[in-house]
Amino acid sequence: MSPAGRVARLRAELSRLGVDGFVLPRGDEFLGEYVAPYAERLAWLTGFTGSAGLAIVLPDRAAVFSDGRYTVQLAEQTDETIWERRHLIQSPPREWLKAHAQGARIGYDPRLVSEAGLDALTVPGVEMVPLAENPVDAVWDDRPAPPASMVAAHPESLSGESSVSKRRRIAEILRAAHENAALIADTTALAWLLNIRGDDVPHIPVVLAFALLHDDAGVDLFLDEARIPAATRAFLGDDIRLHPPAALAAILAGLAGKTVRVDPNGGALWFIRTLEAAGATVSRAADPCALPKARKNAVEQDGARAVHLHDSAALCRFLHFVSLHGVGLGETALAERLDRFRALHPAYRGESFPAISAVGPNAALPHYRAVPGQDRLLTPDTIYLIDSGGQYPQGTTDVTRTIWTGPDPAPTMIREAYTRVLKGNIALNRARFPSGAPGHRLDALARQFLWQDGLDYDHGTGHGIGSYLSVHEGPQNISSVARPVGLEPGMIVSDEPGYYEMGQYGIRLENLLLVRPAPVGAPGRFLEFETLGHVPFDRNLIVTDLLQPDERAWLRAYHERTLEMIGPLLDDAARAWLEKACAPLG
Repeated sequence: MSPAGRVARLRAELSRLGVDGFVLPRGDEFLGEYVAPYAERLAWLTGFTGSAGLAIVLPDRAAVFSDGRYTVQLAEQTDETIWERRHLIQSPPREWLKAHAQGARIGYDPRLVSEAGLDALTVPGVEMVPLAENPVDAVWDDRPAPPASMVAAHPESLSGESSVSKRRRIAEILRAAHENAALIADTTALAWLLNIRGDDVPHIPVVLAFALLHDDAGVDLFLDEARIPAATRAFLGDDIRLHPPAALAAILAGLAGKTVRVDPNGGALWFIRTLEAAGATVSRAADPCALPKARKNAVEQDGARAVHLHDSAALCRFLHFVSLHGVGLGETALAERLDRFRALHPAYRGESFPAISAVGPNAALPHYRAVPGQDRLLTPDTIYLIDSGGQYPQGTTDVTRTIWTGPDPAPTMIREAYTRVLKGNIALNRARFPSGAPGHRLDALARQFLWQDGLDYDHGTGHGIGSYLSVHEGPQNISSVARPVGLEPGMIVSDEPGYYEMGQYGIRLENLLLVRPAPVGAPGRFLEFETLGHVPFDRNLIVTDLLQPDERAWLRAYHERTLEMIGPLLDDAARAWLEKACAPLG
């Protein structure tokens, strides 16, 4: 079916349902970043495959929205004769509805939008109408079946804490708030709470299921019993009551008179409406698992350190390979080669996100994804950016390096931009800050040297990282956008400033950082970061004169540690390359 045919069929279905339009967010009923093929409704309807977006279809016009990461991708993947392309921030969907849908009845699927998400769409003069069934599903003839991977136990040797202990801790939070239960709608929260993993979603080892955690630490889990092997069922224990997914509505209806916590940002609006219709009181509060999950315990911290050794070794092998054989290979072939280097470790479970393998002008697209047959070949004297990560049972990784292929020196403007990005990376890495300081208080540290030259980047500086879970984990982050969540010991965040010259080149440098107590001030008063990844920065792109003595000292120490820790894991040829890459600057 053609793109125009899909939109035409959807409009006919909307007319049958008695609404004038429909809002389709990118996401599934779990409201996660990554979705299984059965829930790629936005991609099916519009052609846009980015991880953030929304479409609105009216009888005579349609628009698709995404953020600054996907501006170029949105233009390349959608048909301009069908779709207006809009920026989520600069041209919000609610303003578009206000301008083009006055007096209209606009349908939406309450299972695919949070209460906060619907509030962001609601404007005077436009009636938002909840639909019992998703109209896209009605016209998507070859829609894939939902996933049904087998559920695996994540043992205490990897999680560092039993599920019983976690459930009791969270139940105490509920009792203190006078709540009888909490809806667990975030699949990563469910995986963390029950110490289980699955393979339902690309790149994140989770199971697509909902649960109710009660104030006695018991859990109602809504999942097909056939997906749980006997050993996993025994691991879960008797306090985990299993129900078929179809029983969810009936059990929610049985909570009349109870107070149930639902995250208004992370739980679908359908849950709030269903609970309130049943006579339950909805407590709108953050997922009670979010902060405990973000605070990695000692076992998880040690696991993160261990997997970063293997992962850094894989990336060093890859960069050595690129220095010898990379020129002439395409972006997808290079990403596949890195994946094979990671797969040399027996614990590797796959990429933590689709690798961003970008040559030259493609590196200027922060969330670029190469397409086989359409990708750019690596050539001499160009920028190559590789942003990638791996999933291991002990932890999740995410690292970015930008290199110059040579043999000629890189242009001065590129070297100066690279060095300013590196200075920002170092400044954030070296930061000490009060305990509980939110990430937005640190964001300017990474941007300051770019700002001095009139430069900046249009994305956050850091995001949280899960422990064998999502590569993008909240609630903490480091961004210019204020988020009132303080950094605490055990949290892991990325440090990834960048600079992008559209149509020419892009630069991003990323390590993961573990928050730990700093040895200054009163005990526990100040925090600092421990660097987890160890991969050299490209000395061919560093303008030494732009580095201060303390920055050069930090870089020298970082490269010495990299050689000490990663060198023994490499063969002779790769180790010789690493020795040169980690040599002191001239």
